[in-house]
Order: sequence, then C-alpha cells, then structure tokens
Amino acid sequence: MKTILLCDCMGTQSLNVDAIQTGSGLTCSKVFTNLCGTQAEAAAQHLSQDGVIVACQQESQFFVDLAEDLDAQDPAFVDLRDRAGWGDGTDAGPKMAALTAEALIAAPMAKSVDVISEGVCLIVGAPDVAIPAAEKLADILAVTVLLPTGADIPDTRAFDVVCGRIAKARGALGGFEITLDALQQVELGGRGSFTLTSPKDGAGSQCDILLDLRGDTPLFSAHEKREGYLRPDPSSITGVADAVLAASQMVGTFEKPLYVKLQEPLCAHSRANQPACSNCLNVCPTGAITSVGDTVVVDPMACAGCGACAAVCPSGAMLYEAVPVGTIFQRLNVLAKTFRKAGGRSPRLLVHDAYGLEMIQLAARHGRGLPSNVIPLETDAIAAFGHAEVMAALGSGFVSVHMVAGPKADRETIDTQIALARALSGSEHVALLDVVDPDALSDVLFEATAPATLSTPILAIGDRRQVTRLAAKTLQPDVDVLKLPKDAPYGAVLVDTDACTLCLACVSLCPSGALADNEDKPQLRFQEDACLQCGLCSNLCPENAITLAPQMNLTDGARAQVVLNEEDPAECIECGAKFGVKSTVDKIMEKLAGQHSMFASSAAARMIQMCDNCRVQAQYHSENNPFVGGERPKVRTTDDYLSKRRDH
Repeated sequence: MKTILLCDCMGTQSLNVDAIQTGSGLTCSKVFTNLCGTQAEAAAQHLSQDGVIVACQQESQFFVDLAEDLDAQDPAFVDLRDRAGWGDGTDAGPKMAALTAEALIAAPMAKSVDVISEGVCLIVGAPDVAIPAAEKLADILAVTVLLPTGADIPDTRAFDVVCGRIAKARGALGGFEITLDALQQVELGGRGSFTLTSPKDGAGSQCDILLDLRGDTPLFSAHEKREGYLRPDPSSITGVADAVLAASQMVGTFEKPLYVKLQEPLCAHSRANQPACSNCLNVCPTGAITSVGDTVVVDPMACAGCGACAAVCPSGAMLYEAVPVGTIFQRLNVLAKTFRKAGGRSPRLLVHDAYGLEMIQLAARHGRGLPSNVIPLETDAIAAFGHAEVMAALGSGFVSVHMVAGPKADRETIDTQIALARALSGSEHVALLDVVDPDALSDVLFEATAPATLSTPILAIGDRRQVTRLAAKTLQPDVDVLKLPKDAPYGAVLVDTDACTLCLACVSLCPSGALADNEDKPQLRFQEDACLQCGLCSNLCPENAITLAPQMNLTDGARAQVVLNEEDPAECIECGAKFGVKSTVDKIMEKLAGQHSMFASSAAARMIQMCDNCRVQAQYHSENNPFVGGERPKVRTTDDYLSKRRDH
C-alpha cells in the first residue's frame, strides 16, 4: 500500500486528509509541519519504507538525497501546496485528491537517441566579434571561423579561418551540414599576410556546433528551438559570452528525445503524386517534417517536440510519443473522476507547461493562487493538447478548459485547435489565457464563471477521432450535424451528380477508405465518420465534381455507407453481361461511332457496347484481326534434316 507523506509547510496550508485518502485510495501519514527541517527524522522513518509519495515538490532534492543516504527507494512527488494548498482558503480537498491520484499514473518510458558531438565548431560573423569568440573556444573546441569575403585574415594558426558565406544549412547538434559559396581558404606558407585561394561555390562542410554571430537573418526557422545552433546578438557582450559558454559545454554524448512517431500507412499526405493533407508540414516550426512522395518523413534531430503535428494530423498517423494521447486521456479521466468522488463540483482544467507552472507557483506564494476547483494539468507541449484532448476533458466532466502558453508556444496552432473544440463542444469556455503576470492569471480564473456540470461524463478511451466524436455527441445531444471551421478533419463529401462520370478514381486513392464502390453496379458510396477531409478526392477528380463540407454528423448514419451517385450499368449487346456505366458508354458511342477511323464501320462501333470478353472475341473473328499473324512455319523433323543431307 502506498503512503503519502503530508506536510502543511509550517502551517501555511490546510490539508484535507479525509478527502485525499477517500479520493486517491492512499494511506495518509499524519500531517507534519516541517519535514524538510526539524522533522527530518520523521521523514527518514517514512522514506525507509517503499511506496512513499511526498506531498512537496519544492524540496524534492532534499528527500531524494535523504533516501539515498538511507539506501532506500527514491520517493515519488506530488505538488499539493502550490497547486492546491496555497489558494483562496476554501476547501481544496477534492483537488488535492485528484492531483494525488494523478501522480500515481506511471509515466511512459521516454524514447531517445544518442547524439555525439566531438566539438567541431563553426563560428560565423564579422572579425571584431567572431575572432575573440574563437580565441576563447580554441583550447576547448575544434574551431573554424567563417569571415565575410574581403575581411582581414588574422595572423594565427590557433584555429582555422576561411572566407565566404553560408548558402544553405541543415541539421542540428552533432550533425550540421553546411553549403558554402565564395569559399576561400588560407594558403599556407609564404611571407607576409596570408593569401587566399580562389572563390569556390557549393563547397560542403560539417560541424557539430554552429555559433552564428552575424546578427543577420537566422539560418533556421524557429532557430531558438534548434539544438546546437547559437545565435546571440553580436552587439551584446553578455549575450555573446553566454553563447560562448554554452558552446564550450556541447561536447560529448547527449540524449536526444524522440518526440514523434509516424505511422506511414495512415498518412494521407499524397497518393499517386496527387496532393492531399499537408497539415503537419504547414505547422512544423523547425522544418523537421518534409515530403517524400506519398508520405512525409520526420528528422528527429531537428524536431523540437512542440507536438503541433500530432494535434493537426487528421488520421492519427503522427503520434506524439513524448506524452502519448492515451496517457493524456487517462490523466483527464482520473482527475475528473477523483475530483467528483471526493465531493468536488464543477471542475475546471488549466493546461500549462513549465512556463505556466512558474506562473502558478508565483501566484500561490505571493498572491491568491488558484481557485479550489481549478485543476492544473502540466504537459511538455501545449500545442500537442489539441481539440481531441480538449473534447476529452469536457466530456470527462470538466466544465471549462483554459491554457497558459509560454512565449515560444505555437499560438496559431493553439488558436485553431481551440476554435475547432468550441465548434465541436458548443462551449465558449475554452480559451487561451494570454497573461504574463501571475496575479493576472489568478484574477482571470477567479472572475471566470463556471457553467453547469455535465450530468453523464464519458470515459475517454480510444483514438483521438473516436473520443472526439463521443464527447461531441455527449456535449450536444440534441444536434444532428455540427458545422465546423474550414480545414477541420471531419466532414462530408459532396458530389455534383451531373458532372460525375463514376470513373471512381477517388475511390481507388482515398487514403481512409471513406469512399467506396459497389462491385454489382456503378455506384459511389461514402462513410462520413472515416473521412479525413484531406482533399485528395477533390484534387484528383477529372470533372471537378467533388467538394468538401467540414462538419460532424453525430447521428448513427455517419457510420453507414450512403450512396453519393449511381447510374444504370451498360449491358453487353452480345451476352447481356453488365459492365461500365450506361451513360458513359452512350457518350463514347456518340463521339466515336462513325466519327473516328478506328470505329468507322458499324462492326467496329459495336465493340464499344460489348463487355471485355465479347470485345476480344469480336476482334479475333473480325476481318482485320490484330491478333492474326502470318502463316506459321512448317515444323522441321529429323527426316527433313536427313533428306537434306542425302540431297547433298
């Protein structure tokens, strides 16, 4: 049985032991006052046992060190004080119980890859700033300085110096690939100033660390998220010094988290060179995702782990493995269920990252903290908390969802996902809190009104599309069809039956199987809940007969196939077998019979109205049979060869 070790932090918070124990199912210790100080001996007694959770995050290192001294298992931690104890003074017992229960959920094993940096550093910039930086790093790193063309070359061989400009750069820490134009290298030997080689374009180079002191346009999009790429303001002495210090530490083997996993069979990027979904390409801030034919590929070295690609992927092909969606759904379920079990009402969710956590801690220590019904949920990437996660939260019983995003978050993606979640849920109580002051954060949350609690919450289990549909149906039970914003990943396919020829090209390439045919008759069928709104069908339709309608059909009809277009089949004039589309065959007859040299005769024109088998038979027995060859040569026998010898 796990035990939670409680401390009221020198009497500054009130802990509802009964609510914590009832909601989380844990055994609670007595409430101590100063476990990290005067009562450290009592803490040691508890830590000597396995399965201890310490209700303090601030002094976690103290308790870890204490457990190590005791040769005991490291304890787990849950922050009740900043997130619940230091609040508005009302009973936060249900929230404490919910946070404690959430802390029991095992975190998924993080996946990573080793990145090796041997300390090869390229410094780019003007001589007055690049040379001093190189002098400081030359004893630590293998430094090369790239100066602008025409710059004076210093009389030193402590590091390499070249001239030129960067034409293209790609890669990240431990694997930068640089293309240089107008490259000039030092010619060794001779007297006087160094001379340079002739300029050369398209030269290639590699390095582990890239220190950009140009003060010009960054070499990478979202450059602040590119590991190994340092770009301080060259006019800032402290900024350059910090970058030099950071570069000096980038030698060795580092663990690079693998944030994203791609399931290629589910990717709806393209089919047969016809473009479809490019959502992940459009939102990736670092350019880590690139197109490779019918699918995309993710460069794990360039991926910064923002998670936006997983939030906007319509098919679930892009998985954010750093925080799997299944784990997020589980945490939401546990938080909401435990809060209700402990007697809480109208829970509100506050999603935040490390930036938001600092805001919460400051608001708790120096201000009003959080309301007792606002439950914080920390995630590494706010942009990964998309519309599906919001719908799971609302469907689980949270009456509102607010997000606190740091300055580096992808606001555009977050705003788009919030707009979609509002349309799906019918709730305006989903918002991004654009505040930078901890007191302002508290004020917004205390002043916000809480809507009515959902009477019958859902259990968020399944993939993102399944949970979204279930939550939408639960939140808006009286609505059959929800109109959604443009580019939503749910919707219908509309077909202009006058233009559609039932060529079924859309069926053959539909990546999700939402479009289907009928083997028995010319028919185009559609299943709405499978449609990704990727646009492939409308892009490749030769008649421009298809348009998309972003919506969500909440009726059971969304799971059934409906007929979008159908026609009578053509019947073979020879055997009566059904083949093709009658209207199409009639149009071909009208255009080709007697009008084209190949179908000038009535016999040839009749073949248009035949099935495949009868057409082959008619061709074979026709006067101008294309399958007829010349007279086969007579088979030569042994007697033939012997008689030829006798004749000679």
